[in-house]
Amino acid sequence: MDVRTADGRTLEAVDGGGTGPVVFWHHGTPHTGALLEPMLAAAGARGLRLVSYARPGYGGSTPLPGRTVASAASDVAAIADALGIERFATMGASGGGPHALACAALLPSRVTAVASIAGLSPYDGDPGWFAGMADDAALKSAADGRDARVRYDETAEFEPASFTEADYAALSGDWAAVGKDAGAAAASGPVGAIDDDLAYVAPWGFAPATITVPVLVVHGVDDRMVPVHHAERLPASTRWIRPGDGHISVLNAYGDALDWLTAEHGSP
Repeated sequence: MDVRTADGRTLEAVDGGGTGPVVFWHHGTPHTGALLEPMLAAAGARGLRLVSYARPGYGGSTPLPGRTVASAASDVAAIADALGIERFATMGASGGGPHALACAALLPSRVTAVASIAGLSPYDGDPGWFAGMADDAALKSAADGRDARVRYDETAEFEPASFTEADYAALSGDWAAVGKDAGAAAASGPVGAIDDDLAYVAPWGFAPATITVPVLVVHGVDDRMVPVHHAERLPASTRWIRPGDGHISVLNAYGDALDWLTAEHGSP
């Protein structure tokens, strides 16, 4: 469904349906915002209503050059209003993690709890932020500005070492839909990913330390795309650091994260 924002943009939202407690999902970079089958299955088994959307520049969502991570909060609020949803939990993986945290920080009267899975921490200019990334070129180019990030995209290629054996096993098994959706998003153009990367390395527009709702941080020890030290930089009520998991295989904790979001902290 399309949702119009107050400034006239269009957001492409996806409602998994149902009448249970609501969890807003924030996709990684690049993804289409689609609700993937393993996520829907896990939510359905728990009686949850899963909602997602394509961030600006992805899918049918109007690009918003210069958007910040904080911009996600007002967009999610617009979608929640359009769907008649008042209270909800929120979660995201990889680049979706910061956007989920934005909603928790900036919509405290509506968000009940938040989970960040394999998510980035705020960039403060410390070169150590990039440490351990198998391929840091995209984010380093973004730190040099939009023109540099656009130039990088002209010759960019995926670095296979970004994923571990466990990640490749997940991509050929239960989480195959993640790779397919990332490919579909990349094929539609670079605008969303460019604006995502620029937002990650710019001021986020909020401080994670100000979040007052329960925060779950989940991260794989072997993550080569967003190394585990990012999890250690995020304030958390609960932290699951998973030995043997990489950037994709850590999604095996998705169902447990849903349980934490809803059962342990009350239904939204």
